[in-house]
Amino acid sequence: MPAIRPALKLSHEGALLVLNAAVAAATELSVPQCIAIVDEGCNLMAFVRMDGSRVLSIESATRKAMTAATTGEPTGGIAADKALLLAEATSGRMTNLFGGLPLIANGHIVGGIGVGSGTGEQDLKIAEVAVAAFNRHMNGGTSE
Repeated sequence: MPAIRPALKLSHEGALLVLNAAVAAATELSVPQCIAIVDEGCNLMAFVRMDGSRVLSIESATRKAMTAATTGEPTGGIAADKALLLAEATSGRMTNLFGGLPLIANGHIVGGIGVGSGTGEQDLKIAEVAVAAFNRHMNGGTSE
C-alpha cells in the first residue's frame, strides 16, 4: 500500500475564476450575493460580499462551500431529519441550504463554492453558472 497519494489543488487563480463567474451571474440576475470559495480542506480561498447582500449570508455561504467540498455533493438535497443531525454533529459547520456545489477536477474534489443571500433557487443557479465556468476552463474552454 502506498504511503502517499497524488492530489490536485485549487489555485488562487482558479478560485478567482469561480468567484468572478459567480459575481457576473449574480449581477446579471440583479441578486447581490455573498460568495465563498474554499479548497478541498475547507480553507477559504476567495470571498466577496456584494453591495446589498445580507450580512448573515457571509456565514451561510461559507458553510455551504465547506459542506460541498467535504461531501462532494450539492447542498440542499439531504432529508430534513438527516440535515438537522448533520448540523448538530458538526456544531453547525455543515449545512443543507441550497447554494453549495463542489468543484471537481479530473474526478478529484478540489474545493467548493457557496452562494447565499438570494432565494435557495437563485443561490443554486449562480453557483451552477460559476461551476460551469470552472468546468469549461478545466476542459480547455469547451463546454464538455
